[in-house]
Amino acid sequence: QVQLVESGGGLVQAGGSLRLSCAASGSTFRTNAMGWYRQAPGKQREWVAGITSGGNTSYADSVKGRFTISRDNAKNTVYLQMNSLKPDDTAVYYCNKVFVYLSRWSPLESWGQGTQVTVSS
Repeated sequence: QVQLVESGGGLVQAGGSLRLSCAASGSTFRTNAMGWYRQAPGKQREWVAGITSGGNTSYADSVKGRFTISRDNAKNTVYLQMNSLKPDDTAVYYCNKVFVYLSRWSPLESWGQGTQVTVSS
């Protein structure tokens, strides 16, 4: 089972930026598609961005053009660069190993502790 540790969250003003990191255990990281998800208070967890093992990326419409997902296979780490943050981006952010099928990014592992992102207006 892959262990996932998210970090990099914090409090930022609207319009600001944050870079989240997700360190994953295991020797098969480079072969895994990875995704970022978020859960705002009182809402269901939602998919935000994904990256395949080959480096192809996909984004939810709500973050397209503002967020960038990337990966460093040598460090077993996936990143989420978040720019032009909005109060609606406030949530706990999680990463996960994912299965991609027909543009659906489905999480495969147990969730980590996540990292809190709070955007003030």
